[in-house]
Amino acid sequence: MEVRGVAVQNVNARSQTRGKRTMSNADIRGRFVWHELMTTDTDAAAAFYSKVVPWKTQDSGMPSYTLWMAGKTQVGGLTGLPAEGAADSGTPPHWIVYVATPDVDATVAEAQRLGGKVLKGATDIPNMGRYAVLTDPQGATFAVYSAPGSPPDGAGPSGGPGEFTWHELATTDYAAAMSFYSELFGWEKGPGHDMGQMGVYQLIVHDGAQVGGIYNLQAPSTPPHWLSYVRVPDCNKATNAAKAAGGRVLNGPMEVPGGHWITMMMDPQGGAFAVIEAAKAEAAQKPAGKKTPAKTKPAAKAEAPGAAAPAEAPAATEPAAARKAPAKAVAKKGKKAAGKGASRKTAAKKAPAKKAAGKKAAGKKAAGKKAKKTAKKAAKSSSGRKTSGPAKRGKSAAKKSAKKAKRR
Repeated sequence: MEVRGVAVQNVNARSQTRGKRTMSNADIRGRFVWHELMTTDTDAAAAFYSKVVPWKTQDSGMPSYTLWMAGKTQVGGLTGLPAEGAADSGTPPHWIVYVATPDVDATVAEAQRLGGKVLKGATDIPNMGRYAVLTDPQGATFAVYSAPGSPPDGAGPSGGPGEFTWHELATTDYAAAMSFYSELFGWEKGPGHDMGQMGVYQLIVHDGAQVGGIYNLQAPSTPPHWLSYVRVPDCNKATNAAKAAGGRVLNGPMEVPGGHWITMMMDPQGGAFAVIEAAKAEAAQKPAGKKTPAKTKPAAKAEAPGAAAPAEAPAATEPAAARKAPAKAVAKKGKKAAGKGASRKTAAKKAPAKKAAGKKAAGKKAAGKKAKKTAKKAAKSSSGRKTSGPAKRGKSAAKKSAKKAKRR
């Protein structure tokens, strides 16, 4: 198979620095650095993908090779399949992934030792580096690439629209494939997620980040293959655009753990690819007190065998009971505490009132006694025992008159 990987210049045409460190060839080992579509009609493919994903095409300056551009970023290449009569002319249209290595020749030898096969031996691309095309022990095709110098720091995808952000390997033995790639590229085995009848979805970790997954094929007739995901702003819109442009939907749109939306498709010439829409952080952006309706997308029936595998690791979840119990207990405890607080508050309010009422009653009692005493005194005064003033003088005059009358 002849693969013209000349446009990998995006990754390594010149050395760049970020901060104070320049990445070495050894540091880039195991990174997905380029994606190339080999097809039977490059013009039709260019028109199709430009309608589905946020790409434009650009001349590479090299014969029969076109660049895929996501804004100002080169994300891949487009080239024609070998002409009729070539040894591999029967190969159908397909995408091929390029994985970086510090030494192509050493990687090719190691791949063979581990059971892989060589489809195209190590080849130089003038001023662009060296590459080779291989298959893993189960038969999936991939390419390895080495830059002619120090590749730029952070050469991997940034995750923006139009960039490849996830890679899946559908194979016949996911555990054996994981072992092969781990030894070849230093990939680490991440969490494995049980998908029921579909088996285990094994996550791939590189440089501390999850970059893809491996799972077993469900259809024996489907050959092992790599599938790459392109980030799009709207999965549903991209899916509809693909169908309108003559593409075929294999699975989706469907929501996967983490809130992402994906669709697996095939272009009109037969090249398989997938799109992924990032999860929306609506909760953080939603104004307080305003409800946002949940976003829904129709789930299309799968038209061909394949895995409806998650595009990212499922988020860890708690059983509903485990989530509700603590909340209920806290609510109960809070209610009890609130009850106690209310009782104390009520008591605090009632106590002064009672005390005040007592004082008031005591005041009334004292006033009553005083009034009674005053009334008694007044009554005593009015009884005539000790009369003073005019009343006393009137009484004296009356006594004198009585004495005079007696004398007479």
